[in-house]
Amino acid sequence: MTAAADLRFLTTPDGDLAYRDTGSGPALVLLHGGFLDHRMWDDQVSALAATHRVVVPDARGHGASANATRPFRPADDVAALLGHLGIDSAVLVGLSMGGGVAVDTALEHPGLVRALIVSGAGTSEPDFQDPWTTSVLADWNRALAAGDVDAWVEAFLRFVPGPHRRADDVDPALLRRQRDMALGTIRKHTAGEPDHRIPVPDTWERLAGIGVPVLAVRGGVDSEDHLRMADRLVRGVPHGRTVTVEDTAHYPNMERPDVFNALVAGFLAAL
Repeated sequence: MTAAADLRFLTTPDGDLAYRDTGSGPALVLLHGGFLDHRMWDDQVSALAATHRVVVPDARGHGASANATRPFRPADDVAALLGHLGIDSAVLVGLSMGGGVAVDTALEHPGLVRALIVSGAGTSEPDFQDPWTTSVLADWNRALAAGDVDAWVEAFLRFVPGPHRRADDVDPALLRRQRDMALGTIRKHTAGEPDHRIPVPDTWERLAGIGVPVLAVRGGVDSEDHLRMADRLVRGVPHGRTVTVEDTAHYPNMERPDVFNALVAGFLAAL
């Protein structure tokens, strides 16, 4: 796992944003999933930093980054970090929430984005319809409303095996890593705390304006909603394609990092 000493901080008017910055070469930014932090990418950083400058931030309100106290857009935080680091353009790799942020950044700051790799997401406007997904989210929201952190974590962790497997089918070390990151983030917040995020509007309708290459990575046993949204993303952009990492659900980069890393490396080499 990443040592705290590896973290650097960007000071903003609303607190510090934590990030890692390692390696050299073309810039690659890894954007983590909701309630997680930069450590979910540990297996990617070690593989990709040999050929790329790899920047791995903690989103505002996650990990070691400050909680928001005023309205903000995560895509603007990404743009500010790239500007601070003197990076003119980067490939963005985002998973789940991070995938939505990556798409938002391409829509709102197109000159900064060279290509996109999106996993477990479509845009920052998710469309949940599948009964399995909606039931998990209902349990999640009930637990949050009740302030029951243990019940919330159990609901959150159901996305790791996904709808077609049990927790026993997943490496226990992966569940421990997820639990540790999720608890670290959820405990930064209080019940009833306002969500200061400003949504980027009309993301699905604006996809045709993303002119850079887009790779959507699907976990083979992820929820039907996430698979459908990945396909919809690729249909909406001019230069998109999908690839599936079999025997993984919502976190293919953590379940099968060797396969995921090879897919990313191949995509980067073809740019």
